[in-house]
Amino acid sequence: HFESLPTNRQAERPGIVHRLDKQTSGLLVVALNEKTLLALQAMMQAREIHRQYTALVWGHMVDDEGEIDAPIGRSTRDRKKMTVNRNNGRPAVTQYQVLRSYRAYDLLELSLHTGRTHQIRVHLTHVGHPVVGDPDYGGRTKNIKGIFAPERALAKEVLEIIDRQALHACKLEFDHPLTGKSISIEVDLPDDFKNVVAVLDERG
Repeated sequence: HFESLPTNRQAERPGIVHRLDKQTSGLLVVALNEKTLLALQAMMQAREIHRQYTALVWGHMVDDEGEIDAPIGRSTRDRKKMTVNRNNGRPAVTQYQVLRSYRAYDLLELSLHTGRTHQIRVHLTHVGHPVVGDPDYGGRTKNIKGIFAPERALAKEVLEIIDRQALHACKLEFDHPLTGKSISIEVDLPDDFKNVVAVLDERG
């Protein structure tokens, strides 16, 4: 679409400033030239780009808002996964706020202070509330067994509606590295996530 997109030695990812996990929906920043790409990547490293997410999790957070501060490293059991590792992990901090509570779920707003691989998913699983639908960190059928029998039919329906983790990058805020202009971008939940929330609003 844009011939000026920089490859920055990564031809398969032209202009890409940061990543989203596979099956996480939402916003990405893409730079249109090399100078902006390098500047935005430096801003991301310096935590000068604010990223906000929406997630639906199993169960209820202990507090309505708080911070999860737990280092994250590669799992020794499965090298494709990450885990909280207090010996060899890198610092990771996630802030959360409960937007809405249902009988068996919480809808959260989350902000990242660090950008570790799978950070939100790992942190929420660590505190016992994995993201609904997460196939890698215990967010699918494993949780159905642990909830009250009357809730199981609805839980199965929720997992039929969304076949991925209910995690969405909903907002990005940063100052343009060349113009200094303040940029704030938001995007609505995708249809599968919206449909789950609608079902829970009605029956959950």
